[in-house]
Parts: sequence; C-alpha cells; structure tokens
Amino acid sequence: MKRRRCRWVCLSAFTVLSFVSAEAQVSLYTVVDLALRNSSSVRIAKADVMRAAAGLTETKDAYIPNLVLGSSLGYSYGFPLGEPSVFNVTSQSLLFTFSQPDYIRSARAALQAAEFSLKDSRQQVILDASLDYIQLDKAELMLAALAQEKEYTDKLVNIETDRVLAGVESQMELTKAKLTAARIDLKRIHLQNDAEMVREQLAHLTGLPSSSFVTNASSVPAAPSILPTRDSHISLSTMNAGVQAAQADAKSKMYVAFGDSRQMLRPQLSVAGDYSLFAKFNNYDQYFRSFQYNNFGIGIQIRVPLFDATVKAREQRSAADAAHAYAQADQTRDAANEQIFQLQNSLTELAAQQRVTQLQAELAQDQLDVIATQLSNGSGSQSGTPLTPKDEQQAHIEERQRYEDVLDANYSLLRAELNLLRSTGSIEDWAKSGPK
Repeated sequence: MKRRRCRWVCLSAFTVLSFVSAEAQVSLYTVVDLALRNSSSVRIAKADVMRAAAGLTETKDAYIPNLVLGSSLGYSYGFPLGEPSVFNVTSQSLLFTFSQPDYIRSARAALQAAEFSLKDSRQQVILDASLDYIQLDKAELMLAALAQEKEYTDKLVNIETDRVLAGVESQMELTKAKLTAARIDLKRIHLQNDAEMVREQLAHLTGLPSSSFVTNASSVPAAPSILPTRDSHISLSTMNAGVQAAQADAKSKMYVAFGDSRQMLRPQLSVAGDYSLFAKFNNYDQYFRSFQYNNFGIGIQIRVPLFDATVKAREQRSAADAAHAYAQADQTRDAANEQIFQLQNSLTELAAQQRVTQLQAELAQDQLDVIATQLSNGSGSQSGTPLTPKDEQQAHIEERQRYEDVLDANYSLLRAELNLLRSTGSIEDWAKSGPK
C-alpha cells in the first residue's frame, strides 16, 4: 500500500511538473542551449573533431615503439625446424622519414578544419533556433492583433448589414466588409499553420514537446548596435567558420600531397628489437654447438625506395585533391564575401522600410485617435462630411494592419542582421548576451 501511495505521489508530481513546464515561458537562451545540446549536426561535427584528433595522434604514434608478445611452441623430431621459442617479444617503430612530419602537419590542419566545422555547425543551429523563436513570437503577436482586427471587421459587417437594410448603403459595401473579414480569417489560418510548423521545428531542435514553447519577447537580446560596414566584407569573410574550415582542409590536403611527393629516392629509417626465450625439447641443444635460452637482437632498418608505381599514382592523386580543395576554399570564400556584401546592402533598405512602416503605423494611430475624439465629441469631420461608426471600425482595422506591417518589417530587419552575424562568426556572442 505504501509503495502504491508513493508511486501515485511521484506520478502526480511528475504530471504537475510537466504541466507547469508546458505552460511556462521558455527564454531564447534556453532554446539555443538545448538546441546546441540536442542538434544532430553538432553531434556529428563533434564526432568529426574526435576522429581528427585521433588521426593526429595516430600520425605522431608512428615514432612510438610498438610491443608484441608471441609464442611458437611445438614438438619436433629429428633436426629442429623453425624457432623453438617459449615466447618472444618484438618491438618496432619509425625512426626517420622525410614524409612523416608533413603527414603530422596534415593531421593537425585536419583537426583545425574539424574544429572550424563544429563552430560553423553551432552557429547555424544558433541561427535556426533564434529565427524560429523570434518568428514564433512574431506569429503570436500577429495572431493577437488579427483577433482584434477580426472583432472590428465583425462590427463593420454588422454596421454595413444594418445600413443596407436601412437603404443608406449599397450591397457592394457589405460585400467589401465580408471580403475583409474573409481575408483576415485566411491570414489567421495561414499564421496558425506557420506557428505550428515553427513549433515542430523548435521541438526537433531542442527535444522539447512542441506544445511547451511559450515565447518571452524580453529574453531576445537587442539588435546589435554596431554592425560591419560595407567596406569590410572582404576581411570579415576570413572570420566565417565555413571559410576557415575550407582553408584548413585545403592546407591539410596540401601537406599530404607534399608528403607523398617526398616518398621516392629518400631514405626511411626504422628501429626494431626482438627477444626470445628458447626451449630445449625441440633438440636444439643436440644439433647446435652453442645453445642458450635467452636471445636478443636490435637493429636499424634503412630503406630507399627507388621505384614504385603505386606511390607515384598516389602522389598525383593527392596533388589533385589539394588543388581541388584550394579551389573549393576560394569558392567558399567568394560566396561568403558576396553574402556579406548582399546582407550589408539589404540592411539599409530594410531599415528604411522599417522606418516607413513605423511612420505608417503612427499615422494610422493618429487618425484613429482623431476619429475617436470627434465621434465622442459629436463634432463630426472638419471637412463637413459626418463621421460614422463605420469610419471608426475602418480606422481600427487600418491601425491593426499597419501594426502587423511593423512586426513584419522588424522581423525582416532582425533576420538580416542575424544572418550577417552568422556570416561573420559573431552570432553566438549575440545569443549569449540575453537573459537566461
């Protein structure tokens, strides 16, 4: 009974905590942190870093002697055949070669490329999570504005219906009002679908249930006050993690090609040692004049490759790989330069568009205030045309539409700014500057 009661209490507590967590607001910092922990692309990049680090260790370990323990026990009759060792220990290591230092440099550059790729993957996840979070917050604000706009359009439809029945308005005006209401319904459905899709994307990024995302606008850091100028796009591309990864990869392949080119006609030195404990039961002490149990040998092996067609073919292939990697690095750098330049140019246009929409929203609010004041005072319009509740509802609708335009303009500008930070490698600093 006590066990059942304890289980029931734990289950109830888990249910309450789940409900609270589902209803609580989630900050942008938390979403980004969970996305970085849960992202499959980040986990793949981390595995690549571990693999590259192991590759670097492997190239260095060629100079560390290995150690092998073996045995060749067996019975023989007559003249002994083979080696009668109870056990033997062998060791071998590379002593000197012209190519191995280049292979170590290549592995070190490959590790740098993997680290830059990890950084690039982290920044892309931060950008995706941030944009999804901000888009969801904008969608919630727009849905709230559309709900208010829907109320105004319903009132407008009722007013137009009464005016048509009274014979003071044509049927066309009523149809216009209904069309406005239908368009709002369509836009609301579209926004709701978009919001659900964004929730699913955030759920995949963070591992949280899609219903748990309640945004907190105050957790979004302010837009960066200082952004790169147009003239700096070429130098800023060198800070792009993708460009750095491509350049490090090209450097790694160049070292491989250089090492392969120094394989032929150059001495290769290695050191080897062997210890064996021989046995008597193979008649070695009868057939050999001097027999001893303990035997040891050590020496240096010197090889000078004179001709090897496979080595020459490998040299040509690695040279082609290096040329391809350098061309791809240049292509990545040029694409980053163009993207940064395009984003910098678009910021000016988007900022101007944001200013226009903000002024339009202020103008719509001023017009709404004027109409509300005139209707409350019963003074009508200064132009002599009397104002009606229809004008008030239309002014409300216009004000809500301009407010929605402001939300769209703000999001477009912030999205361009975050993409620019992503291209210049600064978005992680921005994401971590907000409250937790």
